[in-house]
Amino acid sequence: MASRSTALRYYILTRLLLAPLMVWTIVTVVFLLLRATPGDPVDALLGPRAPEAVKETLRSQLGLDAPLGIQYLRYLGQLLSLDLGTSLASQGQTVWQIIVDHLPATVELALAGLMVAAIVGIGVGSLAASRPNSALDAGGRLFGILTYAVPMYWFGMMLQLLFAVQLRWFPIGTRYPLTATPPQGPTGLYVLDSILTGQLSQLGLSLHHLALPSLTLGILISGVFERMVRVNLKQTLRADYIEAARARGIPEVRIILVHALKNALIPVITILGLTFASLLGGAVLTEVTFSWPGLANRLYEAISQRDYPVVQGLMVFFASIVALISIAIDILNAYIDPRIRY
Repeated sequence: MASRSTALRYYILTRLLLAPLMVWTIVTVVFLLLRATPGDPVDALLGPRAPEAVKETLRSQLGLDAPLGIQYLRYLGQLLSLDLGTSLASQGQTVWQIIVDHLPATVELALAGLMVAAIVGIGVGSLAASRPNSALDAGGRLFGILTYAVPMYWFGMMLQLLFAVQLRWFPIGTRYPLTATPPQGPTGLYVLDSILTGQLSQLGLSLHHLALPSLTLGILISGVFERMVRVNLKQTLRADYIEAARARGIPEVRIILVHALKNALIPVITILGLTFASLLGGAVLTEVTFSWPGLANRLYEAISQRDYPVVQGLMVFFASIVALISIAIDILNAYIDPRIRY
């Protein structure tokens, strides 16, 4: 026990030391790629027809006339002081202000999408694994392939076309009706704030607007959970203790839900945490398709505007979140499953 505890502490320390290296690598790559791609942020701000003297003055004010190495060192110095920069296109709005304004929408969409993905993926995977080599099993495999292959933007537009345009069941293009006052609460998550304040009408409106984006995101990432659950549950159902439970006459449904599924879900914990971390920064297509006012949509706008500080700052923020969550998930797995060795 002592040796395992020592090994775990050493592993945690190693991961904590490597996390800044990973963030620094991402920062460097993003910094260089932004400046290697065609286009000039000054042209994006002033337009291509602005006088050259005005462009040069603005470029000097923004520090874009300095050599690349000097710009890089200045930016690293800002990061060390936890300064993520100031937007070039949003009249002096800091990146931290952008994060505070847009992060709740992204978190709410990511949580809702993750909940849909877990329910659908675990459900389909369990049904497929409970009937190996059957039509259900083949259907589960097909489901996993389709959810992986279907483009996110296409699926989102099809759902909007059917349920919003044709059937008019759901709204599109907003997080909350423009004519109504959104829920006011401490979290910024409209669904949770509606519950905390006891406003059922606001809760209904929040869920109504959240439904289509979260279904789009959740269904298309549910294939990851389906494949993981199906494979692990099949292996678990062949274990000796499962055969012993069957020999004692325990119903198959109880064997799957109580005995087998619990052990089969251990790897899913890792996927669950890392998927949520990736959703915070990777839901760009969903947010853009549904005009969802989250960080991913704001990142897309910053890329289109060549807004260097916003793109760099948001990438640093996303990278830090992913690094912290991956470390937390590894530690959680180590305590849940004593078979894990580091």
